[in-house]
Amino acid sequence: MACMQALLSPGSLVTVAGAALSVIGWIGYATGNPNLSLPTIFYGIPILLGGLALKSSELPPAQRLTPPGQLRQLRDQPDSEPLRKLVADVVRWRYGQKAHLESSLEVLKLWDEDTPPQLLSVEELDCQGRYGLKLTFTCGAVPIERWQERQDRLGRFFGTGLTASVEPLGGDRLALTLRPQATP
Repeated sequence: MACMQALLSPGSLVTVAGAALSVIGWIGYATGNPNLSLPTIFYGIPILLGGLALKSSELPPAQRLTPPGQLRQLRDQPDSEPLRKLVADVVRWRYGQKAHLESSLEVLKLWDEDTPPQLLSVEELDCQGRYGLKLTFTCGAVPIERWQERQDRLGRFFGTGLTASVEPLGGDRLALTLRPQATP
């Protein structure tokens, strides 16, 4: 699945399109067809280089553990908007970033420039009829203790009325769970 997903990334598609145009242009040039060779080479090579540039800075989406159709009613509730936006952000291709949620982790002081935390997966949760998330990270060079120290701030940072819990999963992995606060 991951291999197929990498083949269908925007960077891969642009690279393949540029390569195909370039090859068609060179074939047109070799067969003496200037009407075919000039435009395809003229457009193909820059498109190929642009695709290669995208591929070099590509960050694949985090694995989505919950099917998109599941929990739709909870996700569409008005108070679920911050978490809904968070999911939409991390399940798409990113370019020019070292990790998902890079700027958020920097603000929260959960960032290391050399070995940043990496978001592995996102799971949507039904928290007693309200919408929640479980994000699984590898810690990189940021100790789990620092994540645990910032639990209270993590909940407030990602949306009003959220609480966060950090659970070590073994090795350098952790689960960050964002749940709506219990209503009295």
